[in-house]
Amino acid sequence: MKTISNFSLKKINSFNVESIAPIAYFPSCIDDLITLSTLGLSSFYILGEGFNTLLVENESPIIIKPEFKGIEIDEQADCTIVKAAASENWHEFVGFCIERGINGLENLALIPGSVGAAPVQNIGAYGVELAQYCQEVLWFDFETQSVIQYQHKDCGFAYRESIFKKKLKNKGLIISVTFCFPKKWSANLSYAGLDHLPASASSKDVMNAVIKVRQSKLPDPYKLPNAGSFFKNPVIEYERWQALKSKHPTMPSYPQADNKVKIAAGWLIEQAGLKGYKVNGVGVHEKQALVIVNYEAASGKHIADLALYIRRQVEEQFNITLEPEVRAVFSKGEYNLTEYKNG
Repeated sequence: MKTISNFSLKKINSFNVESIAPIAYFPSCIDDLITLSTLGLSSFYILGEGFNTLLVENESPIIIKPEFKGIEIDEQADCTIVKAAASENWHEFVGFCIERGINGLENLALIPGSVGAAPVQNIGAYGVELAQYCQEVLWFDFETQSVIQYQHKDCGFAYRESIFKKKLKNKGLIISVTFCFPKKWSANLSYAGLDHLPASASSKDVMNAVIKVRQSKLPDPYKLPNAGSFFKNPVIEYERWQALKSKHPTMPSYPQADNKVKIAAGWLIEQAGLKGYKVNGVGVHEKQALVIVNYEAASGKHIADLALYIRRQVEEQFNITLEPEVRAVFSKGEYNLTEYKNG
C-alpha cells in the first residue's frame, strides 16, 4: 500500500488551505484495508476529493485516501443497476450515466466530490437526493476486517444524513455504491432554474440546465476556493415558519414531511447583511450567501472563525441555528465546528 509521510493536503482540499498530515495511506484493495485495520489508528480522517472538508489547523490527523476505481453496469428488464467504486469522481460518474442513457442523477450534476462521499451526506439538489437511487453500499468494517453490504433500508438516509456519517463514523469506509435506475423515467423540473424546460426534456437537457444554473450561482472552486454550500438548510416546525413568514413574506421555504418546513439558509445569511462580507482574507460569496470563499487566507482557522460569526448573526436575528454541512478537521480528527473556539 502506498504511504507518504508529512503529506501536504493543500492541493487536495477545495478551500486550498495548507495542512500537513503526519502520514497518508492510499488503500486500493481489500488487503490494504485489512492492513490498515491492524495498525490500531486512534486518530485519522478519511479523505475523498476534499470538497466537503475544512482543514482548520496547520496539522491534520493521519489521512486515509482510498483509491478504489471502476464502474460496472447490469442491464435488467425494468431498470439498470450501476455499481461505482468509491473513488470515482461524482460529476464524471453522473455524466457517464447520462451519456449511456441511464437517467436519474441529472439533477445532481456538478456536485463536487467522490462517489464514496455521496452516501455519507446523502447529497441532494434540485429536488433529487442520492437516497432515491441508492440500492446498496459496500462497506469495509475495520473491527471485523470484513466487507458488509448495507441495503438501502439499512443506510439511515435522511436530509444530509446517513448511518455512515454518525453511527459508523471512522469504523470503516465505503468501497462502492450500487444504484438502481428505473427505465421508466420523467424529468424532475420542480425547482427554479429548471421549470422553463419542457416536460419532454431529456436527462441530458436537464443535466446541462443544472450545470448552467450551478455555474451562474456558485463560484468555481478551482478559481475561487470554496466547498459549495457551507450550511444545511434548516428545517423548522410549521408554527415557527408561519410566524417568520408573516414578518418576511418573500422568505423562500419548502414544505417537508411531519408538519415541518425547510428554510433557505442562504436567504437567512443574506438577510443578516452578510452577503459579500469579507474579513481576514475570506468572505461570504457576493452572489450566493450560502458559500464561504477563501480569497487569500493561508489557514483554515479564518474560515472557521467566519463560519461561526455567520452562525451567531443568523441566530441573533432569526433564532435559527445553522448547522455546518462542511466537515471540520482538526489535528486530532474531525469535530463539530461548533466545538471550535475562535482564536
